[in-house]
Amino acid sequence: MPNHAELEAAREAGLARLETWLGWRFRDRALLDAALTHRSWANEHGEEAQYERLEFLGDAVLGLLAAEWLFRQPRFRNEGELSLEKAYLISEPVLARHGAEADLGPLLRLGVGEERSGGRNKPSLLADAVEALLGALYLDGGLDAVRGPGSRLLAAAAGWERHVAARDPKTALQEAAQARGWELPVYETVAEEGPDHAKRFTIRCRAGAEVEGVGSGRTKKAAEQAAAAAALAALGDSP
Repeated sequence: MPNHAELEAAREAGLARLETWLGWRFRDRALLDAALTHRSWANEHGEEAQYERLEFLGDAVLGLLAAEWLFRQPRFRNEGELSLEKAYLISEPVLARHGAEADLGPLLRLGVGEERSGGRNKPSLLADAVEALLGALYLDGGLDAVRGPGSRLLAAAAGWERHVAARDPKTALQEAAQARGWELPVYETVAEEGPDHAKRFTIRCRAGAEVEGVGSGRTKKAAEQAAAAAALAALGDSP
């Protein structure tokens, strides 16, 4: 079994590979460590967690970069197309894929519970870590530091094969319900977790007598879209 020194050396090598992947060498390495330190680890070690704050910042920075990048793509002609593509580019599955390709899992500092529950491979944690990294990059070097890796991530995701809805999941579910003669789908907030600056909402969606879906997100709108997508999947329609 590797000793502490060997584990630290392996982590440093992993962090160096991550910086190469990002194309940026951190001036303040504490920011890089903070972006990869989950609150579960910080709580167990009596430290103040910066993870969620960095994630909050990174989410905002990524949203700006995605809007700017899409604005420069001539194939998107109206606000509806831009909004749908932006929602895809910054979605949890896409960010989680970036995190997996960057091999973030082994670099995360997780508490015992998260470790045992397979946290290193959880899409939600990988996606959050990507956002936290972008937040750390912004603090370390401003938009200049984030624009390069951010643009590469956006361009890569835009080129991935995927099934993209012609409409957003809520609209698609509403149309599916109407086509079946059902009442309009109903959305119910079942949980709100986390501090005010990093809320996470869980919403249940019901369509018809038996179809329902549950989804979560950092805004009610995102959680509703996720719940609608889950309901469409239960219904057998592609969201």
